[in-house]
Order: sequence, then structure tokens, then C-alpha cells
Amino acid sequence: MRIQTSKLLLAVSALVLVSQLNGCIPVVAGGAVAGGAMAADRRTSGIYIEDQNIEIKAAKNINDQLGNKIHVNVTSYNRNVLLTGEATDDASKAKAEAIAKEVANVKSVVNELEVAGISSISARSSDTYITSKVKTNMITENRFPPNYVKVITENSVVYLMGLVKHQEADAAVEVARSTGGVAKVVKVFEYID
Repeated sequence: MRIQTSKLLLAVSALVLVSQLNGCIPVVAGGAVAGGAMAADRRTSGIYIEDQNIEIKAAKNINDQLGNKIHVNVTSYNRNVLLTGEATDDASKAKAEAIAKEVANVKSVVNELEVAGISSISARSSDTYITSKVKTNMITENRFPPNYVKVITENSVVYLMGLVKHQEADAAVEVARSTGGVAKVVKVFEYID
């Protein structure tokens, strides 16, 4: 009886310990993944983090000011901002760009918002699927380090961003164009050669 009680106590103690560590594992793993992504990126770690801050601030400011007049995706790469999604009218599209330009440390804004009705969840899911196919093809093709190119899809149009050499840009465009479901490819690259 005493041995079973010891085993039960040990099992409960292990369960309590695991439950306490469970919250730490995603944080540690997430930090490791982010650190690995930064290490395989041409941006400095400071610019990488600044890009994330720009995306958060711009999206919040745009959504706070324009609300249901817009569905916007804000992507920042090396402090160059890409706006994709839909605005219900030209004034909302222009206002979104102006708001993004006001965010600290933004170098430039490329406004690719479409004046149209707000996209459906199924359309957005399709875009997410296209993005994953393009990224998978970039990995499979192995013609350049895929972490150098950020892929964004909106309404089956693929936008490519990154700090790239011309040959890397050409390869990325070729891979994206040959991916099923892609209607058009738009380059928003910053060239380093």
C-alpha cells in the first residue's frame, strides 16, 4: 500500500510539474523559431523587430480610424510597407495610406488596396492556401534561400517582398508564376546588387 501511495504521489508531482512547464514550452519554442527566422534573414534583428512593430501599429491605427470601411493587411519589410486588401471607396484607400505613412520609421508605402467590397472568409482562405503553395514551391525548387522572400496573397495576386539580388527576384517570380491558382505576381522588392 505504501509503494502505491509513493507512486501516486510521484505521478501527481510529475503532472503538476509538467502543467507548470507547459506554458513555458511554447514561449521558449516560439523564441527559438523567431530567433531562427531572424538569423536566416538579411534584415538586422532590430529592423526585423521594427517591421513587426510597424505592422501592428499601422494595422491598429487603420482599423481604429476606418473600421468596417476596410479590410487591410499590413506587411512591412525593411520598413517598406505594403497595404493589401479592400477599401470600400477611394477616400478610405487614400486615408489608409496616409495613416500608414504616419507610423514612426516607415520609409515608404505601396498601396495595393483594391476599391471593392470586403473579401469573404473563403476568399481569404484560398489566398492563404496559395501563399503556402508558393512558399512550398520555393523550398522545393531550392534556387535561393526562401527566407529572403516574403509572400503575401490577396485575391489570388501574389506580392513578393524582400532584400534580394536580381537573380533571386527573377527566380522567386518564376516560382510564384508557375504555382497553380496565382492570377498575377507583383514585385515589391528592394534590390541589394
